[in-house]
Amino acid sequence: MSTADRFARLRALMSETGTDLVALGPTSHMAYLTGVSPHGDERPVMLLFGRDQACFLMPALNVDSVRAKTDLPFFPWADAEGPHDALRQALAAVLAGKAAPSVVVDETMRADFALLLLDALPGATRRFTDDTVGALRAVKDETEYGILKANALLNDRAMEAAYAALKPGVTELEIARLVEGFYEAHGATTQFRSVCFGENGAFPHHHTGGRVLKAGEPVLIDIGGRMDGYPSDMTRVAYCGHPDPRFMAIVGVVEEAVQAGLAAAKPGVTARSVDEAARNVITKAGYGPRFVHRTGHGLGIDIHEPPYITATADTILQEGHVFSIEPGIYLPGEFGVRLEEIVILRAGGAEVLSGLTRKPYIAG
Repeated sequence: MSTADRFARLRALMSETGTDLVALGPTSHMAYLTGVSPHGDERPVMLLFGRDQACFLMPALNVDSVRAKTDLPFFPWADAEGPHDALRQALAAVLAGKAAPSVVVDETMRADFALLLLDALPGATRRFTDDTVGALRAVKDETEYGILKANALLNDRAMEAAYAALKPGVTELEIARLVEGFYEAHGATTQFRSVCFGENGAFPHHHTGGRVLKAGEPVLIDIGGRMDGYPSDMTRVAYCGHPDPRFMAIVGVVEEAVQAGLAAAKPGVTARSVDEAARNVITKAGYGPRFVHRTGHGLGIDIHEPPYITATADTILQEGHVFSIEPGIYLPGEFGVRLEEIVILRAGGAEVLSGLTRKPYIAG
C-alpha cells in the first residue's frame, strides 16, 4: 500500500470517528504512515495529521536529512528557541483554528512530547490510536504479507541451523551466537534469541547464558530476525538424546492447544475466544496453572503489537490480522514447552507463515 493510500485510509477513519488530529512521535506509527523514521532523542518530533493538512514539527538540525523522504511541510525549531512557537504554528495550520479538537495521541511517543502537545491544546479531548493508525496497522496488506512470509521462512532455516548445532557440551550462548550469525549472513538482523536448556525452559523469558547442554535434556528455542522493516518470531522445542516420555506427552498437549487455537481463529470471532480454545486444552490436561501467559500477540513493524490474544480481549479478529498462537506449559525446576506460530487471518481461517514442523527435533 502506498503512502498516499495510507493517508487516504487514515483520513476516512478520522472522518468516521470524528477525529480532528492524529499526533505521532518518531515511532513505528510514524514509520508505517509516512515511511519516515527521523532521529529520536529528547528534542520533540511530531507528525501532526489533520483532516485536510499534515505537517512535521521537527528540530531544525534534522530537517534536511528528513526532507528528502517526504513532501509534507516542516515547522522547524532551533535549540536556542525551543519548540513551543513552532508547535503553535503547526497546530494552527493543521487544525485551522478549531477550538476543542478531538485528538489521537501516539501511545508510544515520549510522555514529555505528549504533554507538550496537550498543553498546547487545553480544550482538546484525547484518546490513543486504536481506531485510527492502530486499526490500519493491524490489517496487513499483501506487500506486508510477502515480507512477513519471507522472514518466517528465513527463520525456519535459522532454527534448523540451531538444531544442527545441538550436542552435549554446547552452551546456550553458542547456539544464540550461531543464530545471530545466520541472520547476518542472510541480510537480516537479530530481533531476539532465547535459547533455554533443561530447567531454563520453565522461564518464559529466560535470559540466555552459559548453561551447558547435557544428554537427556530438553531444549526450548525462541528466535526472531528482522528484514525489510519487519520481524519474525517462532518457538520450537528439541531434545538431546532419546526423549523422555513425560516431555513428549506435554509436547502433545501443547500441540493440541496450538491446533485448537488455529481452528478457533476466524474472521469475526473475538481474540479471547482463540485464547480460550487453546487454554481449555491445557486446563483439561491438568496444567492450567502452568500456562502463565497470553496465547498470542500481534506482529507487524513491532514484534508485539495489536491484536493481543488474551483472556480479556474483546477485539473482533479480521482478515489480514497477523498474530501469534503460542501456548505453553512451564514446570519449574524441570523444563518448559512452548510452540509458537505466526498466522495471518484469511477468509477461511488462519494461515501459518512458517513451514517448519512443530515436532520436537531429536539431537544426537
